[in-house]
Amino acid sequence: MNIRAKIGRALPAQPCLLCGAASRDGIWCGPCEDALPYLATAHCPVCALSTPDGSVCGRCLKRPPQFDRTVAVFAYAFPVDRLVRALKFDEQLQLVPQLAGRLAQRVEVRPDCIVAMPLHPARLRERGFNQSLELARRVAGKLDLPLLERACQRVRDTPPQSALPWKDRGKNVRKAFACTEDLSGKHVAVVDDVMTSGASVNELARALRQAGAREVSAWVVARTLPHSGA
Repeated sequence: MNIRAKIGRALPAQPCLLCGAASRDGIWCGPCEDALPYLATAHCPVCALSTPDGSVCGRCLKRPPQFDRTVAVFAYAFPVDRLVRALKFDEQLQLVPQLAGRLAQRVEVRPDCIVAMPLHPARLRERGFNQSLELARRVAGKLDLPLLERACQRVRDTPPQSALPWKDRGKNVRKAFACTEDLSGKHVAVVDDVMTSGASVNELARALRQAGAREVSAWVVARTLPHSGA
């Protein structure tokens, strides 16, 4: 038994956030961890939607997005959807280390730097924090990568993407982002909580490329799959 395991066993158990059982494995217990909706192995490497053999999907072949790949940990389904909403709307920041840790474990291609999906200043004042930035800080620390906190801004205060049909989301975020830092030749990873249509990440990736980025990766905690909700 390693020293971390010994310390863990010495600490008092805490109630699992998901089922209430005593847990020494973190904020949720081992059985709940095993039941989480981890994303299926066979998925498009570009957008992370399921494909039969893990090849690039027809949509990405027909209209390649501005980002090159997506790293996603979970499908956006119960109970991960509740966890993300608790973080986002109920300020449950104790979820950040666990969710960011799972995301960091999935990363195989290291970028030069990380940016977080930015919030418009009005939305930031209303919410008080940017959950994507909190995740990005933790992931950057885990992977020892620079986090560019001020490189990108949301310059248009648009309606929430979740309130719109998928077909309207691209138009909603058009020209919503600006990048003010020179990113020439860099591989940049964008950290966000959830990818649904991919419109927000795609538009931010467009702004990153206009700032000189040669490659863009999307890193998200969860990926919404067709018919799994918004």
